Amino acid sequence: ELRHRASPWQRNLGYPLAMLGLLALTGISVLIVCFHVLELLLDDAAMPRGIQDASLGQVSFSIFGSFGAALQVVLIFYLMLSSVVGFYSSPLFTRLLPERQDTPLTKIIGNCVSLLVLSSALPVFSRTLGITRFDLLGDFGRFNWLGNFYIVFLYNMGFAGLTTLCLVKRVSWAVQAELIRAFGEDG
Repeated sequence: ELRHRASPWQRNLGYPLAMLGLLALTGISVLIVCFHVLELLLDDAAMPRGIQDASLGQVSFSIFGSFGAALQVVLIFYLMLSSVVGFYSSPLFTRLLPERQDTPLTKIIGNCVSLLVLSSALPVFSRTLGITRFDLLGDFGRFNWLGNFYIVFLYNMGFAGLTTLCLVKRVSWAVQAELIRAFGEDG
């Protein structure tokens, strides 16, 4: 119903551009994770341990300088938003979604706790995937399991594999639906 009420500009330009942006951000994050996997295999320094004596402004946290730092910020916000959307889309937590002017206090507390857990996990998540090396003033690199190569490697491989699988499934499903619609109308 919302799609039918949208203006033609929104339907023909806004939605495709938003979809291309989401595909680009997902593709870039998968590429960064794949490069991080290669770094893990070739160099022990790629492990997401804490950075010793790296002051802000003296050391660049990105190979590409300011552009790379801005890209890291955009990717972290994208991962944050996609994890929140994925959390509320999962069948287990759809009942936790707040309702306008009809949300009980226990549901509000559950949402606060859920968002707090997701936001607390985001720095460790982005460091483990190799999206950023910045510690966010929490020194999250001190976790013992971040020094375990197998856990970090499998975490990165799982993210890259499952994200690619979801991306291919979503894109191929949309292409199949359009082909069926196009050939179904002719036949």
